[in-house]
Amino acid sequence: MKNLLFLLLFAPFLSIAQNQEQDSVKVDLSNPHATIYTHLFFLQADSYEPKKAAKTIYGISEKKAIDKAIKIKQILDGKGLFVDVNRVPTNPKYKDSTGYSAYSRYVLFPQRMPQIYVEKINGKWYYSAETIAKTDSMYKEVFPWYVQKLQEIIPVSGHKKFLGIELWQFVALLILLALTYLLFLIVKKIAFAILLKIQQQITKNTNLEVNKVIKKLAHPISLLVTVAFLDKFFPSLQFSLAINTFVFLALNIAKTIFWIYVFLKLVQVIMRIYAEFTERTHGRLDDQLVPILHSFLTGIVIIVGVFRVLLLFGVNATTMLAGATIGGLAVALASQDTVKNLIGTIMIFIDKPFHIEDWIEAGEVVGTVEKVGFRSTSVRAADTSVFKIPNSKLSEIVINNKGLRLFRRYSTNLGLRYDTPPELIEAFVKGVREIIIAHPETRSDSYNVEFTGFGDSALLVMVNVYFKSLAWGAEQSSKHRLHIAIVKLAGELGVDFAFPSTTVTIEQFPEKQNMSPKYNTEKTRIDNAIAKVLGEFTQEIKEGKNEENRL
Repeated sequence: MKNLLFLLLFAPFLSIAQNQEQDSVKVDLSNPHATIYTHLFFLQADSYEPKKAAKTIYGISEKKAIDKAIKIKQILDGKGLFVDVNRVPTNPKYKDSTGYSAYSRYVLFPQRMPQIYVEKINGKWYYSAETIAKTDSMYKEVFPWYVQKLQEIIPVSGHKKFLGIELWQFVALLILLALTYLLFLIVKKIAFAILLKIQQQITKNTNLEVNKVIKKLAHPISLLVTVAFLDKFFPSLQFSLAINTFVFLALNIAKTIFWIYVFLKLVQVIMRIYAEFTERTHGRLDDQLVPILHSFLTGIVIIVGVFRVLLLFGVNATTMLAGATIGGLAVALASQDTVKNLIGTIMIFIDKPFHIEDWIEAGEVVGTVEKVGFRSTSVRAADTSVFKIPNSKLSEIVINNKGLRLFRRYSTNLGLRYDTPPELIEAFVKGVREIIIAHPETRSDSYNVEFTGFGDSALLVMVNVYFKSLAWGAEQSSKHRLHIAIVKLAGELGVDFAFPSTTVTIEQFPEKQNMSPKYNTEKTRIDNAIAKVLGEFTQEIKEGKNEENRL
């Protein structure tokens, strides 16, 4: 009885003391964490006191402050933005660094809702003046005018719940999904037509391969539009915070994946167009750059996409960038040679000291350039072996690029016997000149065929020609044709080639004739011999060209 009387007498005072204590503990505006917690706590169903939540609003009347506080909470719930108060800073002097400036403010969702943030005013933390000014417009954007009209026309039966969701929400969700699919089909066709028009304006031609890639690019673009459509209208269905959080997280992940897909396909389109451009250029080094650029750009897109997905799951951007910087520094220190080779690769593509299929001399390596990779360059030698030269070394050593010659010079000496008459020497030189002029792979305006001197065992005739083709194989084929024609000429004229020897000449010996060959220097026979060899050579050239055309 005494206890009951005590409770009756002192209960009002205990209640007042408890309320005062709750006021002093819960209504706290000393730091960003306290302000945001106060706002959200007093708008929960089991602790609903909007007047206390409105104390986080500064500079307006209590009635308007209550309306703003409720709308801010509804905006966050409608967009599925779950506030993890444990991550909100508790430092009263917290500074948000932006570029070279720092402000006393904290943005709840910098990526998705940067308009909502708290700031320090007169020593306490409140929702910012910008947030309050934009609250109504944000609310109308999340919950358009038709939401209220929709609520008014929904019958009572439509509010019955199944699995915690009202029936009208089920029906509205089905309608929204149907409209989304229809929008996807329409946008896909429009996007493909626009992209095709842009491609034709840039490249001035139609390419089936590029068209296929553009069609694939139109697919994720239409998906992005439909995701934006869902992001815009899904809050109107007024699902719970838990459902909205899950749905908008899924939409943002899908949006990020679609953007990654768009940029990957965009890289593919750009590389396809660039490949067509490089095919029209003279050098093939640009062709080799296509796969390297494709791999590099693809890697950048994937890395940025992974970072974006991690941000959606709440990974701190500062920590992530710091980890990436430290990791990158560690990798760079551990692989200095790889970094040097990568820089060497860049320098090779900038300076272009050679092209693919060029014949080069790089130090001790002599061969044809086959491939330029990220780390090394492949050079195939004449014996078909392959040298892998690090690009860092290749960018530093002297490179003799035979492939950049305007023509391939070929010089040799033909040795005739010392007993060859001057008339046949002149005829032989004249015939070789005519063969060079008739040869389709030699320059007819620049050559030398002269009787230049006396060797140890031969009269020396210098032959200096320039082949038009820069390819090593074509040069050898041209040499073959030239040599065969010269041998035939010598045979028709009766001219013999000398070889290193020692000859003992006995001018008079009983019953022995002179072993020296007898030369025919008749002018008519010489002219006929040269004409015959030249005609056969010209005929062989024509037959060779006809055979190439048939192949």
